[in-house]
Amino acid sequence: MKNKILLFAVLALVSVVAISASASQNQNQNQQGQGQGQINAQEHRSAVANFVQSLENVAEGDSGIGEQVRLLAQQQNQSSETTIQAMEKVQTRSKIRAFLFGSGYKNLGTLRSEMVQTRNRLEQISRLMESAQSEADKAELQNQVQTLEQEQAKIENFIKDNESKFSLFGWVIKLFNK
Repeated sequence: MKNKILLFAVLALVSVVAISASASQNQNQNQQGQGQGQINAQEHRSAVANFVQSLENVAEGDSGIGEQVRLLAQQQNQSSETTIQAMEKVQTRSKIRAFLFGSGYKNLGTLRSEMVQTRNRLEQISRLMESAQSEADKAELQNQVQTLEQEQAKIENFIKDNESKFSLFGWVIKLFNK
């Protein structure tokens, strides 16, 4: 009986030390990540709002591709809400829960899915760009495609950073999610 109590006490002590080390590591990663192009949900919301507004302006000015651009802008706006919700859930996950079970692999999977859909929309916009009537519209579409590609890279970094965080039982969660 004494051995079991001693074993439990040692495991509890190791867990407390590991949790505090993980919290410190997560804080350091978050501070480093913000300087290296990491994104948060509010920044993404702002970038997508600017993207959608610019596409709406192009759609109003170009009658040839206007309706298609407007549809893609609406789809991206809807997609951004899903992306923002998933990012917020990952960001607000408690450090203890993240340490024990991981960063929320379901939400990270949602982010990956939205990235694929956004990549498809970017390809459609690039094809539409060739059909644009004015050079100004073509230039604006090109600028917006580049801006959204940069946002995609930031989201990819966000996913990688959160997937690479240490967790005690994260591997079990990954097994059940497959």
